[in-house]
Amino acid sequence: MKQPTRAELDALVSLDSGDPHAVLGVHPDTDSKGEPVLVFRAMHPDAQRAELVFDGETRTHEMTRIHAGGVFEVRIPARERATRYRYQHRFHFTDGNTWIRRDPYRFLPTLGEMDLHFVGEGRHWRLYDKLGAQPMTIDGISGISFAVWAPNARRVSVIGDFNRWDGRLCPMRRMGASGIWEIFLPDLDGGELYKFEVKTRDGQLQLKLDPFAFHAQRRPETAGIVWRRGRYTWNDDAWIAARSHRNWLYEPMAIYEVHLGSWMRSPDDPDEFLGYRDLAPMLVAHCLRYGFNFIEFLPLAEHPFDGSWGYQVTGYFAPTSRFGTPDDFKFLVDELHAAGIGVIIDWVPAHFPKDAHGLRRFDGTALYEHEDPRQGEHKDWGTLIFNYGRNEVRNFLITNALFWVDEFHIDGLRVDAVASMLYLDYSRKEGEWVPNKFGGRENLEAIEFVRQLNEELHGQFPGAFTIAEESTAFTGVSRPTYVGGLGFTFKWNMGWMNDTLEYFSKDPVHRSYHHNDLTFSMVYAFTENFILPISHDEVVHGKGSLLGRMPGDGWRQFANYRLFLAYMWTHPGKKLVFMGCEYAQGREWDFSKSLDWHQAGQGPHGQVEHLLEDLGRLYQAEPALWKYDTEPRGFTWIDCNDSHASVLSYIRWGDNGDHLVVVSNFTPVAREHYRIGVPWPCFYEEVINTDSELYGGSNLGNDGGKWAENWAMHGHYHSLDLTLPPLACLVLRPRRATP
Repeated sequence: MKQPTRAELDALVSLDSGDPHAVLGVHPDTDSKGEPVLVFRAMHPDAQRAELVFDGETRTHEMTRIHAGGVFEVRIPARERATRYRYQHRFHFTDGNTWIRRDPYRFLPTLGEMDLHFVGEGRHWRLYDKLGAQPMTIDGISGISFAVWAPNARRVSVIGDFNRWDGRLCPMRRMGASGIWEIFLPDLDGGELYKFEVKTRDGQLQLKLDPFAFHAQRRPETAGIVWRRGRYTWNDDAWIAARSHRNWLYEPMAIYEVHLGSWMRSPDDPDEFLGYRDLAPMLVAHCLRYGFNFIEFLPLAEHPFDGSWGYQVTGYFAPTSRFGTPDDFKFLVDELHAAGIGVIIDWVPAHFPKDAHGLRRFDGTALYEHEDPRQGEHKDWGTLIFNYGRNEVRNFLITNALFWVDEFHIDGLRVDAVASMLYLDYSRKEGEWVPNKFGGRENLEAIEFVRQLNEELHGQFPGAFTIAEESTAFTGVSRPTYVGGLGFTFKWNMGWMNDTLEYFSKDPVHRSYHHNDLTFSMVYAFTENFILPISHDEVVHGKGSLLGRMPGDGWRQFANYRLFLAYMWTHPGKKLVFMGCEYAQGREWDFSKSLDWHQAGQGPHGQVEHLLEDLGRLYQAEPALWKYDTEPRGFTWIDCNDSHASVLSYIRWGDNGDHLVVVSNFTPVAREHYRIGVPWPCFYEEVINTDSELYGGSNLGNDGGKWAENWAMHGHYHSLDLTLPPLACLVLRPRRATP
């Protein structure tokens, strides 16, 4: 091998070399006699001198300084397997200290040609096994391989507590045209703090969190932490195996949405979080109590600002360290699965924050985002939009989604802000957005991205699912991609949520004029696979609590609240409620405080809890309430036209004619001898009456049920003569199994 030129040495010392391995490390050469020798080179800008030391030998080899910037070399006659010898460099400093390290520049790249090829194509679905900080053993030497994508950087170094955060000491090599930089640092074992120091085209130095960091410091610190994956022993094999055969469209889904930082705080210090392991048994017991068979966490990926609730992510592959380690989070998931509770996380591929240590202008250019702010910035949120037209960016996001399902056994991803991804003019005025190539407003690259995301996730992890938080009339959101849909499993029914809350906020005296707000949802109920969401968004930003949005005095507020829950639990669609709704918290949610657990179990709050417990048991036990949520055969109106009385009645159907009859009175006026048609000539048992005194009601009802009479009505040969309590919902079940 030829000697490095002065220019190559200058570039290395000035940290402008894209291939330090070409100079440093061990290289074959010949001496003046033509005999083979090995040339060992090392660099430390502050070293006074350097030595080469082979393992198992006491003799040292003095190295010669070949550049004033701290490049040293020694030439040793070649010997059998010499390149396999283990050796170290010993650097000596003017203060008398020394630093001994194994040579990171003697190792071959840890990414192969196929890795780089698939990265370029944007379809390396296990990229989380290659980029970031990967513990591995090479030639019998253990250490950490670091790799990062920064195609426009002049130089990238890995810095950390292992090299005193000095970017001069571990410059990485560029892997050809892929834009990936890589280095293997021997003798690191995990737990080290690290960042990437990126030198931009204009010579600026940036310190960046590894986009693939699996663990990170707790805010406000911003370094990654080398994490050894694969150490946790899972106990949910049976759950995962069963999940692969499940079709959640035809199963019950009652989802409890949780912001982990404010569900419950430490009893000793209200400003301190409880950990993943501390919360696990409490969350399990809480979900089981109310019949929630899924829990959905607001984003748990690492984020710097508590006030973003997790929706401004900097560490896409790292569960937030606010609550513990990645293995602690696995324990929480494991415990939930053991109790039969699925786990959903909010996932944020629509935008990312401008924090300097994050993805923003990662290599000095608009790498993950668009250069043009008309395409690349969400002014409403102060965040940046991913460039879905770039292969590597799509690859980053899709592999991240797969990572959470693979590594943490997550069952479902609720994809945030889908509407903002689908439309180029989302929240933009005329002239503030760039049309697509056809002149339209649809973001074609984002549409292709979400289709590819759903195809890969459903294909690789049968039984796992995706949920779109999508608030527009975009068609086919939860339809398969092969029929032109976006491929999501479910879609949040934002229309139902808005219309229903608007209706309930009105004084009952006015509700007869707004009857359509309730009935309209059934016009489109089966166009998508819907989840009915009462989420965190409905109890923040001055909206008050859900209880506070109910009209009337205290008694009527709670009566309306109970009616709302029963109406929601019996309406077609899977269910989602935000924490605090189970006991009707009185104040608006505050992310910085624990829920008001002192209200739980007290007075009317405790009676709401009792109702939700009974609704939860009924929901899980009655397939009629969920089996055909997404199909018209699961629902028929009895009477949707009684706007004068503000009463709705309908049937939820299961298999073999099994059904439940639901009648809701949305006024405070009790109605005697209210007759509705029913399918069977039998006794209809009153299984839920939200006016029961057990729930805080006036205890008006039907003495446990009514016999159907041979009085044809509403298209049925039989009917019930009912007493409808005020502001209440009745659920009636035929006592016999067949007509």
